[in-house]
Amino acid sequence: MNWGYSTHTDQAAAQLATFHEAGGTLLETSPTYQQGRSEAILGELLETTFPRERLTIATQTEPRATSRANLLDCLHGSLRRLRVEHIDLWQLRGWNPNIPLRETLDTLQHAVNSGKVRYIGLSEQHSWQLATTATLRRALPTHLPLASTQTEYSLLRRTPENRLLPAAEHHQISVLAQAPLGRGVLTGKYLDETPPDSRGADPKMTAYIDHHDATRAARITHAVTTAADGLGASPAAVALAWIRDRPTVGAPVLGARTHEQLKTCLGCEEITLPPAIQAALDDVSDPHNDH
Repeated sequence: MNWGYSTHTDQAAAQLATFHEAGGTLLETSPTYQQGRSEAILGELLETTFPRERLTIATQTEPRATSRANLLDCLHGSLRRLRVEHIDLWQLRGWNPNIPLRETLDTLQHAVNSGKVRYIGLSEQHSWQLATTATLRRALPTHLPLASTQTEYSLLRRTPENRLLPAAEHHQISVLAQAPLGRGVLTGKYLDETPPDSRGADPKMTAYIDHHDATRAARITHAVTTAADGLGASPAAVALAWIRDRPTVGAPVLGARTHEQLKTCLGCEEITLPPAIQAALDDVSDPHNDH
C-alpha cells in the first residue's frame, strides 16, 4: 500500500471508494509502510468517510518483533493508528530464532482471545517456518489454525511454487500474493524506458524495480502485453488474472499508486484467461525452461 508515500489522503479516499464499489473488501497495510502513515491514513478514512464494518482490515507485526512485549506494543500501535477496536487479520512478519515460538504463538492467541484480533496469518516466512508454525499451532487445542501467509508471487517470481505453496496447501492456508505485477514491471511501462512519473524514476525505488533479471523479465512482459492485446485488456489485468487463478491464492495484494492504476488493475475481474493463453504464460514464465 502506497498510502502516505506517493498517495495522499484525498487520493486514498478515491481509491477506497472505487475499490469498494467494485466489490473489494480486503485492505492490507502494515506499521512499516511509510513508518505507520499508511495505517494512519486508513484509520482517518475509516473514522470520517468509510464505515469500518464494510471492510476486512489486515495488517502486520513489525519484522522479527516476535516477543510478547514487542507484539503487544505493535498491536496497540496499529489499533491506535487504524482507529479501530479490532484487526481482522494480523500477520506475523518474519522469523526470530531468539524468541521461543511458543511465546510468540501464545501472544498471538492472546490477541485473538482479547477480541482485538480475529484471525492470524504469516508474512515473509519460508516454507519450513510456515510448516513449523502451522504444526505447533494445530497441536495447541486452544489456538486457531493459521488463516493465511503472504509472499511475493507473480509471473516474474514463481519460486514460492517450489516449497511454500505446497506447504500452504497441505496446511490449508490461503496465500496472499504480494507484488503480483512484478513490482510494476508486468504492466509493460518499463519495457522501453522508465516513465518520469513512475516509482522506477525515484532513486529510492531503483533497486526495488530492478530486482528481476532484465532479459527474462522482458520476455515474460512481452508475452503478457501480447496476450493483453489479443484480449482487449490491459497487461496489468492479464497478469493479475493469472495470479488470481493460481491454486492456493486467496487474493493478490495490490499497491496502486494512483486512482487510474487501481481502476486498471480492477479490470482483471472482467476477464477470464483462455486455456491457451494460460498455458503460454505458464510456459514463458517457467523458471525451469531455458528459452
